[in-house]
Amino acid sequence: MNKYEEFKIQETIELNREAEHAYFFSYDNLDSALTYQNNYSSKVTSLNGRWKFRYSEYPSGIQSSFQEKDFDDTEWDSITVPSNWQMEGYENPHYTNVQYPFPVDPPKIPSKNPTGAYRKMFTLSKADITERTIIRFEGVDSAFHLWVNGHFVGYGTGSRTASEYDLSDYVVEGQNHLAVKVYKYNAQSYLEDQDMWWLSGIFRDVLLIRKPFVSIDDISIQTDLDDQYKDSELNIHIMMSNQAVGYTIAYTLFDTENNVIVSDEEAVTQDISKTFKIKNPKKWSAENPYLYNLIIELKDHQGTIVEVIPNRVGFRKIELKDGLILINGQHIIFKGVNRHDFHPELGRAIPVETMIEDLNLMKAHNINSIRTSHYPSDPVFYDLCDQYGFYVIDETDLETHGFVLVDNWSQLSQDDSWKAAYVDRIKRMVERDKNHPSVVIWSLGNESGFGSNHQAMADWVRSHDPTRLLHYEGETREILERTKYEPQELNQTADMFSTMYTDVETMEKLGKRTDLKQPHILCEYAHAMGNGPGAFKEYVDLFYNYPRLQGGFVWEWIDHGIKIDRADGKEAFAYGGDFGEKPHDSNFVIDGLVMPNRTPSPALLDYKKAIQPIHVRINNLEKGKFEIENRYDFIDLSHVYGIWEVQTQGNIINSGELDLTDIAASKVKVIEIPFNLKDMEKDSYVTLKFLQKYPTKWAEVGHEIAWEQFEVGTREKKVFIQKEPKRVTVIDEDNFVSVSGDDFVWSMDKRTGRINQYEVTGEVIIQNGPKHNYWRALTDNDRLGLEEFGTFPVVDTWIKAGVDLIQERINGIVIKQTDETSVNIEVDSTLAPAVYNWGFHVNTTYSIASDGSFDVEVQAEKYGKGSETLPKIGMQMNLSNQFNQVKWFGNGPGESYPDVQLASRVGIYAKSVDDLFTPYIMPQENGNRSETRWVEIRNNRGCGIKISGTRFNFSLRSYSTEQLDHKLHHVELEKEDSLELNIDHQLNGIGSASCGPGVLNQYQLLNKSYQYSYKVSPI
Repeated sequence: MNKYEEFKIQETIELNREAEHAYFFSYDNLDSALTYQNNYSSKVTSLNGRWKFRYSEYPSGIQSSFQEKDFDDTEWDSITVPSNWQMEGYENPHYTNVQYPFPVDPPKIPSKNPTGAYRKMFTLSKADITERTIIRFEGVDSAFHLWVNGHFVGYGTGSRTASEYDLSDYVVEGQNHLAVKVYKYNAQSYLEDQDMWWLSGIFRDVLLIRKPFVSIDDISIQTDLDDQYKDSELNIHIMMSNQAVGYTIAYTLFDTENNVIVSDEEAVTQDISKTFKIKNPKKWSAENPYLYNLIIELKDHQGTIVEVIPNRVGFRKIELKDGLILINGQHIIFKGVNRHDFHPELGRAIPVETMIEDLNLMKAHNINSIRTSHYPSDPVFYDLCDQYGFYVIDETDLETHGFVLVDNWSQLSQDDSWKAAYVDRIKRMVERDKNHPSVVIWSLGNESGFGSNHQAMADWVRSHDPTRLLHYEGETREILERTKYEPQELNQTADMFSTMYTDVETMEKLGKRTDLKQPHILCEYAHAMGNGPGAFKEYVDLFYNYPRLQGGFVWEWIDHGIKIDRADGKEAFAYGGDFGEKPHDSNFVIDGLVMPNRTPSPALLDYKKAIQPIHVRINNLEKGKFEIENRYDFIDLSHVYGIWEVQTQGNIINSGELDLTDIAASKVKVIEIPFNLKDMEKDSYVTLKFLQKYPTKWAEVGHEIAWEQFEVGTREKKVFIQKEPKRVTVIDEDNFVSVSGDDFVWSMDKRTGRINQYEVTGEVIIQNGPKHNYWRALTDNDRLGLEEFGTFPVVDTWIKAGVDLIQERINGIVIKQTDETSVNIEVDSTLAPAVYNWGFHVNTTYSIASDGSFDVEVQAEKYGKGSETLPKIGMQMNLSNQFNQVKWFGNGPGESYPDVQLASRVGIYAKSVDDLFTPYIMPQENGNRSETRWVEIRNNRGCGIKISGTRFNFSLRSYSTEQLDHKLHHVELEKEDSLELNIDHQLNGIGSASCGPGVLNQYQLLNKSYQYSYKVSPI
């Protein structure tokens, strides 16, 4: 082993790295300090930009002299810093979820260890070198050696927290040369197995920082509220770099209007502690993220300002009290998401604009909390969370999930030789992020089993930061598995129970426990992969029904699809295996509430509705009384205005404003809406909308925060339409039967029992069908399932029962014409799968009238056993593709399914066929509209058909179910020659079985006898 092979040794965590400290910068004056932007600091120089770069598959492939100052790098490539080199064309990205991409033999790593060599020149003036010169790497994946001017400076590991090095002894006036050697793998890679793309390189900012020899090295700021949660202490602890005789420190606390709250000045010592008593400060919360500015000025013995350091301060208190997590004395519910740093073109090199885009979307969708899965985010992200208002679980850069595949998940967590690395990782995170009010909980990492090393981490944090709580799911998992989910003990390292993907029934059981003095959160739930997840409502209802269930974090925020270029210009995103990598975990990385380009998925809208902060219940429907509940924890509804609308058959017949005054946080008010229930016709609804009154960073005036809709009409309105009946002509041949009138031709193939042509005014609308159909293109939740969570792929049970092999046998067709104006055609058939002996005896009756309309009535008797559930029950037909304009009355405007329809409300909507489609990256069932009363499908000339019935489902798309079932990427889909129309009586729910529970019982479509009907009319 040569002298630069520390990356092979787990005990060598760093060489010459500076001590961790809070994230702050020094400025020359107050105005520049209050920008909080380091580019306004004369003491900070960004080294971001183009660097010289050389890639090798092996560390030894980099020239041994590359770090020398006079090394000739003119033939080297250039690369952008920050970036991941795989996103810049060097080596392919590689995705794994649990499995390590190398043999599990810690601390050994592969000989083939892709390596990147970086070189950068920077210039220092004579004045620059009179001060200390510090270089700060915010993130380097995964380990690196550093040289300046040919001198070895240091070594670093721990990919996602900062590493600083003092260059003062090595830099010179004029040109200086920086050399960095980055390794894809190092011994610490065993701690970084975090369900994401393996991406390498210098991927966060690199900063050159000048610091006076007498300067502030670290600042710790803590706030504490009194027992009444009114007054506060502001505790400040400052560490100096050197003795500073005659120096002073001045403190000034400003509010947001720049009013001075307190100020003081005192002589400098090496270790300074200062406490201010603050009378009734405005409290920081996710709902009202009020921030003060604490300005700390260091002055020399002549009174000259040496540095000005700004700090945002949020007065808040986090505590575990009476078995509950309280913030500022209030019980809160985490309505959260798990968020990786990810960009589809830049990997983990996230621009600030993208961070802001994420937070804007989260705020607009009622999300109040974030878990930084499974490592600390870019430090700027926490500044934004402070300002926007989010409760953050800050997670240590630690996961050893791959050890579960060698049956020793806790191997490293119980190994003392890894303890220093474990503690180092949480220590660096805590020291960096300790002054952020948004950080309310520290997490010891993720999916690393459980062992003494976690206890060492917890002990260190509790001794250094008693103001926050601790989280670690692995300890809870160990307790629950050992006690068969009947815990009799509390967590020791963590302050709360935490589980992943726990089913609703078990969560309710745990919620009812009143003897456990720790609350319970779902650090991951509702796996948002593809179409789904289902059952947001059931989980959120539990959070509100059982106080010790304090919310959860959806897995996850974004699909990690990597954008790839295509010759046809279509926007395409890759997932595991698309780059030829092995092993991989396919599209399991495509599991977010937003798509890679930050387009919200239908699931995000469902989640927004489930967690909305204003809830409405019926108080007395006959009197039009409703209860409005303010579910905010700290603020009233003065920022909201409300309106109500009454609609019948999709048309608004009355509306007005809602009185939202005097609805304080967590309070309920009864309001009355003037309508007479007895006068309300069938399909009448009252809708209450709650809208943003003032503009915010994330929303304009009128942004909808919450809404509720209630069905209020049942009275049938009799409509008399008298038409002069016309004659129909029936032609009955051996293989075909046709019915025609003045403006239509209806023809059936007697061999298949299906319409082979439906023509109106000379235009063919239905080309084929309807055929009975029980199959849908499989969703990720149908296709996947994990025994770990007690669920299995539902597709296994469907396929084992032959649902995908169902065939139709025509037993007979009877034509009945009772008069000259109509005809009934009854098709007796058996639908059953090949191989098996179960199915349905089905009678399908078509009643064709002289105006060209026809009723379809289906009665099906089940025989045999078969699968317990079915994907769907309905009929499928093909339409001419010119009929691509759709208008319907029912749930909308987006797609909906039995357990994914919170975001849908009843109304009249119109879309094109293309707009009905949801382009999930992995093609699957999508685009269904539920609770439909009627749907009109027309061409551009306004001709077409209307389908009406009793609250049916429909989907219309340019792609067949077979295509959706077999294509691997959305961009591979090819439009068919005809449109596929599905008219479905019932659908199975979606669930979350891709990683978690399957479909709840109430949303399962049981395999049993059924009947339904609908009507098709020409337009």
